[in-house]
Amino acid sequence: MKNTVRVIKTEAQYDSALARLSDLMDKDIKAGSDLEEELDLLVVVIRDYERSKVAAPIADPIEAILFRMDQQGLQKKDMVPYFGSLPKVSEVLSRKRPLTLAMIRKLHTRLGIAAETLLQGGNDIDLSETPSLDPSKFPLQAMWKRGYFKRSFDTLSKVKDRAEEAIREFMQNAHLQPARLRAPLHQKGVRTMDEYALLAWQVTVLKKARALKLKREYVKEAITDAWLKELTKLSRFQQGPRLAQEFLADAGIALVFEDHFDKTYLDGAAMLDGTRPVIALTLRHDRLDNFWFALLHELVHVQKHLRPDNDFIADNLEDKLHMQTHDERQADEGAKNALIDPKEWANSAVSLEHSTENAMALAHQLRIHPVIVAGRVRYETGNWRLLSNIKATVRQHFEPIGVDALKT
Repeated sequence: MKNTVRVIKTEAQYDSALARLSDLMDKDIKAGSDLEEELDLLVVVIRDYERSKVAAPIADPIEAILFRMDQQGLQKKDMVPYFGSLPKVSEVLSRKRPLTLAMIRKLHTRLGIAAETLLQGGNDIDLSETPSLDPSKFPLQAMWKRGYFKRSFDTLSKVKDRAEEAIREFMQNAHLQPARLRAPLHQKGVRTMDEYALLAWQVTVLKKARALKLKREYVKEAITDAWLKELTKLSRFQQGPRLAQEFLADAGIALVFEDHFDKTYLDGAAMLDGTRPVIALTLRHDRLDNFWFALLHELVHVQKHLRPDNDFIADNLEDKLHMQTHDERQADEGAKNALIDPKEWANSAVSLEHSTENAMALAHQLRIHPVIVAGRVRYETGNWRLLSNIKATVRQHFEPIGVDALKT
C-alpha cells in the first residue's frame, strides 16, 4: 500500500491528519505493517506542524532567576544589587513579592535573562534602554495624596517600590515628551523650577482638559480685545469664575484648575493640546483679583504667543525677572488693559484718591467686580493694605481640585 502521509502546511491538512491519527489509534495494527509506518509518520508530521505554529511556553521568571543563580554560583546575598535588600531577595524568590521593572531591567542587562521570560511576554518594554525619565524624581508622595495613581497603587509604599510602573501608567496617552519641558525657569533669580513636578502638573492638566470634551473647535481669531473686554464683565456676577469657564469653552478653550506642587511656583500656564488651547490656573493665591488677572494674562499668551513651536508657557506672576521678557510684558500689559482701560483709569477718581466710594464707582462704571479695582490700586501704589475691605476669594466656586475622575 502506498504511503499517503505528507508534510502538513495548512490548518485543514492538520485537522485531516488528526482525524486520520485518531482513526488509526482505534485499529489493531500489526507490527511492521504499512499502517504502523503511516501512524509513526503521522505523529512526526503532526508534531512538526504543532511546533511551528504553537508558541513555546514562556519560562517562569523565578525559575529562570534560580537557574541563572545556580549557573553562576550566586547566593542570595549576591542578588541584593538586583532586588534592593536581602529581605526583598527572599520575598521575590519565594514569590511573595512581584518583580518590578527596575529589578527586571537589572536582571536582563546584567545577568542576561531573556526579556520575554522576565516580562512574561505581555509587555513591549525595551529593557536595554534606560528610561528617559527618572521615576524617583517625581513628587511621588504628593502625587499619591492627590489620587494620581490607579487602584493598583493604593499605598505610598507600592508607588515608591514600583515607581517606574506607576509613572508609566500615569503618563500613558499623555503624548508628552521630556523635551517639551522648557529650559529651567528661574524664579526671582534664585529659585529653579522642579521640572519633574512641573511635568506631573502638566500631564494632569491635559487629562482634565480632555475630560471637558468641548463642543467647539478653537478659531485663532476668536480672541480679540473686544472679546477680552466682554469676558471681564462677567467678573461682576457672583458666579463669574464659573461663567468665565463656560465663556472660554464656547470659544473652544479649556480652562482647568490644579494646585501647584512645591518648587513650581506656578500661578498658571497656557499650553496647546494639539490645536486646542488649554489654560490652567493653580489658584495659588485665593483672591478673585488674582484669578482674573492670571486668566487674562494667559489668554493674551494664547492670543499672541502660543504656537506649535512654543506650546507651553508657565507663569509665576510674582517673578519680576521672568516678567522682563517681551512676551511676559505684553501679556502683563494686555491683561491689565483688558481689565481696566488705561484712559478709564487715568480719568478715574480712585487713581488719585484711594477711597472705597471711588473704587465702587469705577467698578460700577466699567461693570466689573470692585475687587479688580482694589487690586489695581494696590498694584499701582505697591501698598497691598489699601482697600483691604474690598476682597473676595475664588476657590469656593469650583469643586475640590483633584483627579479622581482621571483614575479610570
